Amino acid sequence: MAMKNFKLFTSNTRYRLVAALILLSSCKKLVEKPSSVIVPDNFYTTVTQVQSAYTASLNALWGHNVGYQAYMDDFNQDDQIVRGDLNIPENYGAELWAAHYNALLNINTAIKALKKGLPGVDKSQTDVLMGEGKFLRAYNYFMLVRIFGGVPLIVETTPDPVTTKLARASVQQVYDQIVSDFTDAIAKLPVTRSADMRGLPTRDAAKGLLAKAYLTMATYPLNVPANYAKAAEMAKEVIDSARYSLVPDIKDLFSVATQYGPEMMWSLNSNYQNLGPDPRIWSDMRGFGDICAEPTWEQAYPKQPRKDAFIETTLNGVLYYDLGDYWPGVKKFQYDSPADFAAGRSVINMPVIRFADVLLIFAEAENMSKGGPTQNAVDAINKVINRANGYVVNNQDPLATTSLTKEAFDTKVIQERNYELCFEIDRWFDLIRKHILKRESLPDVQINFSNDDYLWPIPTNDIQVDPLLTQNPGY
Repeated sequence: MAMKNFKLFTSNTRYRLVAALILLSSCKKLVEKPSSVIVPDNFYTTVTQVQSAYTASLNALWGHNVGYQAYMDDFNQDDQIVRGDLNIPENYGAELWAAHYNALLNINTAIKALKKGLPGVDKSQTDVLMGEGKFLRAYNYFMLVRIFGGVPLIVETTPDPVTTKLARASVQQVYDQIVSDFTDAIAKLPVTRSADMRGLPTRDAAKGLLAKAYLTMATYPLNVPANYAKAAEMAKEVIDSARYSLVPDIKDLFSVATQYGPEMMWSLNSNYQNLGPDPRIWSDMRGFGDICAEPTWEQAYPKQPRKDAFIETTLNGVLYYDLGDYWPGVKKFQYDSPADFAAGRSVINMPVIRFADVLLIFAEAENMSKGGPTQNAVDAINKVINRANGYVVNNQDPLATTSLTKEAFDTKVIQERNYELCFEIDRWFDLIRKHILKRESLPDVQINFSNDDYLWPIPTNDIQVDPLLTQNPGY
């Protein structure tokens, strides 16, 4: 992997990173009986300290050369990103496993402190903090279970996970925890946030991610169709609230001006104090070329304003395939100001859930739960398609109709997700849950396919230190 020019990230301007562990060294004689010791169980006694734990958890996922800033290219096993070959080696994704469990340790410690109560803090404020913690914990487990399958389930009541040996929970048990946490978050999180707290999760963000969790539970590996109706209901609540909408012009979707709305519902955030990845990094035209679009995928992408906004295909007016050894670049995250772009700094966020995703979740779930596309399902997907086409008829990406069969409409929704949510850590999960990884892989990649590829390996080091952990098949 190329060395990346990553910057430190913090989740929100309200949060400030507070050191939870201070290392002291001295030539003086050691005091054998210290008057007090700061440990995780008694450190979190103030609002700021709980917030620092949440900040630390997000830094583990989107921080300097760690988490998804550094290891986005692990998802090149999908059909969008170059260099994927379905030869998934031992310890693949181990850094993301570690990032999520580091995050969970911070979150669980904060939740445990909140359950004890913070001195002098009223219940309404504690409830919001608890909602944030439950939201973050559910998000972390939602990522882990989709990547690795059943994983050790660590919550605030779990004995010390550093010293306690833990077996893997079942996939169903992990999803039960995800549903419980998102449901609790929905009850406790505010509907809206003030300008200085705009990066924090809201009730609708929790509903959107819960809808996505239900949609995944309806498909592989759980395959419980009853969850389609739950996904549709939850997504419809977000749609009917009218608090979010599509950015009208697709070219403005990833601008700094729209990174907190009206479409972005929750994201991994960057700002000028804590910058995101270099805006050039995901371009083969003007950057390191770490993450580039697969040419076959790019060439199949419909010609429309959305393609021009999302994919970089030229350098100084010359197409990438006329430049020699070049691939199409990812343009989505290059919408910083010209000054920022020239300086190699970025304040663009990585979306986790946005309104277009909710519309497509609803369209898929409504169609599958009702046995065919309803007018509401058609209207939802067509909002996304219309914007993609610049509100003109485009035979390469035609509008959906109620005359489509359930199967044809479902295929169209998945394809629309492929186009709309490209390079947002989403396509891999659609290939997995729809069980279409082999079918959608390139012919020269299909020869390497195995059903074992639907899960990544449990990190070897963790298995070695915890004899209760078992490896996924094929590794």
